[in-house]
Amino acid sequence: MSAMTTAPIPLIGLIPAELKSALIASGVPEKAAPMRMRQLWNWIYVHGTRDFAGMTNLAKDFRAHAEEHFSLALPEIVTEQVSTDGTRKWLLKSGGQEFETVFIPETERGTLCISSQVGCTLNCRFCHTGTQKLVRNLTAAEIVGQVMVARDRIGDWPGDTGKNAGESRRITNVVLMGMGEPLYNFDNVKAAVSIIADGDALAFSKRRVTLSTSGVVPMIQRAGAEIASSLAISLHAVRDGIRDVLVPINKKYPIAELLEACRTYPGVTNARRITFEYVMLKGVNYSLAEARELVQIIKGIPAKINLIPFNAWPGSPYECSEWEQIEKFAEIVNRAGYASPVRTPRGRDIMAACGQLKSESLKARASDRYAEMASAQVGK
Repeated sequence: MSAMTTAPIPLIGLIPAELKSALIASGVPEKAAPMRMRQLWNWIYVHGTRDFAGMTNLAKDFRAHAEEHFSLALPEIVTEQVSTDGTRKWLLKSGGQEFETVFIPETERGTLCISSQVGCTLNCRFCHTGTQKLVRNLTAAEIVGQVMVARDRIGDWPGDTGKNAGESRRITNVVLMGMGEPLYNFDNVKAAVSIIADGDALAFSKRRVTLSTSGVVPMIQRAGAEIASSLAISLHAVRDGIRDVLVPINKKYPIAELLEACRTYPGVTNARRITFEYVMLKGVNYSLAEARELVQIIKGIPAKINLIPFNAWPGSPYECSEWEQIEKFAEIVNRAGYASPVRTPRGRDIMAACGQLKSESLKARASDRYAEMASAQVGK
């Protein structure tokens, strides 16, 4: 096999065709590449193996070749915080930027909330991430890597018996509801979900992988056809005037257009409903009249409505609705035949609750630029 002097090629996040091509480019014979690809795929995604030496059914010479040519690097954990309710938040770093991932253990399931971008472009008024400008899209490797890091930390791989194994409910659901708008990073999200939902890889059912969008209407049909995950819509208002303020993309794609895209979403049925997310903001969108409007405008769409008590963050312009009002709102929605669970706030004490995620990548990036400028001045 040929020698290489270039940096090792990262394998995490490559779809099978890309992994096969990388093997051939490294000098693996073309006839052997499909078998080697399947072996690596299994070790990486089914067993969570972190080094080539541990891939015991591979020939020693191939393990040495893989060690020389490839990398299994994952995002680095910068900090890990554990809430009093068991929620975990990881600040991860990759490619010089930071992003956040949250694991929420519950009695019947464990939900992993992952990010698709560093920062966001949408500036939703109630969302902390919206106060951070977009730095860049995350790669497929960085999106998949969040799931793998979380499995490492909670001991969620087959045969795990380490310190954290069994400490929390295993990950059963993956939601792209962290930092960023997934449909503005379509190709990387598509590639990542194909690995997350591959039965021979991370093996999450596509019904248990949910993509949440603020309403990028032209991409919703394509997402249903090509990604085919469950869909969640950040709705948060029933009238355009209010939603224009809360979710500014509404000025481009108003509620009527968004709901029409939901009605025609590929594969939507009563068994595979669309989730509408609705944050409860005191004095803004929480009246009982709006609850009645909500059930009218989504009529005919197989759906459930997640009512989200607003999670405050430093400088936030809103307050959460009173709990009694949230329950009355939910009752109207329930009576109309829609499930309307009130999402219990989780991880508030570590700023891990819905709408609270934000990294310091902009600050770090500015700091890096300053260091580079200072270095350049010294070199003059």
